[in-house]
Formats: sequence, C-alpha cells, structure tokens
Amino acid sequence: MIRSLDHLVITARDVAATIRFYVDFMGMEEVTFGPDPGTSRKALRFGNQKINLHQAGAEFEPKADVPTPGSADLCFLTDMPVAEVTARAAECGVEIIEGPGERTGAVGTLLSVYCRDPDGNLIEISNAV
Repeated sequence: MIRSLDHLVITARDVAATIRFYVDFMGMEEVTFGPDPGTSRKALRFGNQKINLHQAGAEFEPKADVPTPGSADLCFLTDMPVAEVTARAAECGVEIIEGPGERTGAVGTLLSVYCRDPDGNLIEISNAV
C-alpha cells in the first residue's frame, strides 16, 4: 500500500540552528512554504523528500501526541563515501559519535557513521555496501 516517504517532522528547540546543521553539514536545501509570509513554515529538502520543522512549543496542528526535540533516530543514505562524510563532519565541527561500521538497512548492508543534530536527534549517514 505505501510507496515511499514524502516528509517527516522534526521538533526543534532552535529552528535556525537546525537549518544550519542540515544545510551546512548534510547539504540539504532550506525551503520556506505556506500560504503567506505571516504563516510561512521551514523545511529541509533532499532528493524527493523533505523534513518539516516545528518550533518546540509552537508546533503546527495536527502534530505528534508528544512532540519532543531530540527524540528522532534517522538514517540517511548518501553516495558520498563515509570517509568523506567523516572529513566533512570534522570541517563543520560535527562530532562522529560512532562508526564507521556495518549495519542492516532496509534493502541490504550499510556502512554507517553516527552523529547528533543540535537537538540531540541521532543521525546515521550511510553508504549501501
């Protein structure tokens, strides 16, 4: 029944800091959307997906039952070799907390490194093996 993921939502303590992390380190594109400038929203686009951002305490409805900064555990696939991801992390001041190591992904083996975004969400960045 389900074909793909369109978007997901991250609740952030500081939306601007979250945008900087995902744009500067992960190479995503900042997107502003909404019906008018007074109610515009922020998102991060990559490929055919996006991450919508909710400011903690000012979430958009409908929302998760208990929206909590730092509660996500996300895995992203990249064509950039994991060694280059690690080097880019160092350049951006992002600490790799684990890896590289092999993991099991949705369709096969992954070579992954882990870091945390500004809210403490666990971010796995992986190459298909």
